Amino acid sequence: MRRHFLSLLLALLPVAPVAAQQAQPPAEPPRGAQPPEQPAGDAPPPEAAPPEASVPASDDPDGADEGAAAASRVPLAEIRRYVAVYNAVKEAYVDSVDDRALMQSAIAGLLLDLDPHSAYLDKAESESFDEQTTGAYDGIGVELLQQNDNTLKVIAPIDDTPAARAGILAGDTIIAIDGKPIAQVEAMEPLRGEPGSKVTVTVVREGRDKPFDVTLVRETIKVTSVRSRMLEPGYGYVRISTFQADTGADFQVQLDRLQAQAGGHLRGLVLDLRSNPGGLLTAAVQVADDLLDKGGIVSTRGRIPISDSRFDATPGDRMKGAPVVVLVDAGSASAAEVLAGALRDNNRARVVGSRTFGKGSVQTVLPLDNGDSVKLTTARYYTPSGRSIQASGIVPDTELTPDPALIGGDEVPASLAEISEATLPGHLRGDDEGAEGYRAGQPLPGDKPISAALAELKKQVARAPAAVQAR
Repeated sequence: MRRHFLSLLLALLPVAPVAAQQAQPPAEPPRGAQPPEQPAGDAPPPEAAPPEASVPASDDPDGADEGAAAASRVPLAEIRRYVAVYNAVKEAYVDSVDDRALMQSAIAGLLLDLDPHSAYLDKAESESFDEQTTGAYDGIGVELLQQNDNTLKVIAPIDDTPAARAGILAGDTIIAIDGKPIAQVEAMEPLRGEPGSKVTVTVVREGRDKPFDVTLVRETIKVTSVRSRMLEPGYGYVRISTFQADTGADFQVQLDRLQAQAGGHLRGLVLDLRSNPGGLLTAAVQVADDLLDKGGIVSTRGRIPISDSRFDATPGDRMKGAPVVVLVDAGSASAAEVLAGALRDNNRARVVGSRTFGKGSVQTVLPLDNGDSVKLTTARYYTPSGRSIQASGIVPDTELTPDPALIGGDEVPASLAEISEATLPGHLRGDDEGAEGYRAGQPLPGDKPISAALAELKKQVARAPAAVQAR
């Protein structure tokens, strides 16, 4: 597999590991990895600044590449404007403001209006982000996105965690924690805490007349990202709830176990990616490679050449061509969409469920020397066919609807019909965004979607070549 790993070289940042959609680099270098290309191209200087009224964002402008220096110049007039506002706050604000707190707010503000996935992470948030890749932390087990109105949008609850067991749904909005509005607490941090301690969240859900409280008991969340079982003799089921550092290896173990239970060969596989919020891009690529014998998996393209990468499959399909059905829903995002798109574009799997979330962007984590990090959107990713799913998602080949018994009635709440990247304030505009007939997906909890996916899988098995069925 040829893997061109993303990196980003910034003059003002210390040398530190950088990895696309992950907090830590993989333990071993990828096979066939190639060095990143160097930045190229000049950016025009801002119109308001004359040539002498700018400073390069580098400690050594004379040693920098001329084109790169031109692209990184900061207008002196804007620096003066910032200093003027800073001094005004320091001198005239009604209360004394700590220098560090004021500077922290200014730094966070640099990222605030970029897109919903770019953010400044302080040391505690950085450590929390790191823990998500290992799958062990103390909390309630939910993937959240902080919105501009100081509320927390639920992207997906994690399987078999307090949030999932309490009935928290993708699309819910948390407006308060322990009775305090989100604006008065440290965002998601109060949801974490000692195992056994309680936390009460106030939830808004369309279809409910008013907000309601849910009390949860925190526990150590040890996310088992891959689980499996036999649905029927010869028909396997693998559930991937998130993509962590060990997901690729765990998938191989679970798939081999199913193969052994089927007498050495599965007739077909249901791959369940519902409410999978994503995670490590490289983990999704590993799973795709295990099911593909050849072809592209995903490519990324950014504004600068070093954000460009491509992942290709290596020979060897662990399923030996047996049919695969991928089950997705509105909570399937990012790396989960990469996997679903790769398998479908290579005609390796049929996709069943509802339209996916539509997060088609790549985030690069840039560690700082003080323990904080910058999480920055650096590229869009594209399926093997060259299509970006940003703000449009993947439309399944066979669409399913939610089980009314699991969502509170026959009418689907409006919040469950509006779970998508396209509804997030400030999101990156997608190539296909706003296309005629667009309708956001819905979460599909419960076992009925699995039964529907199995029925579709059996159809694929019946159509498969005799040689595949005989294996």
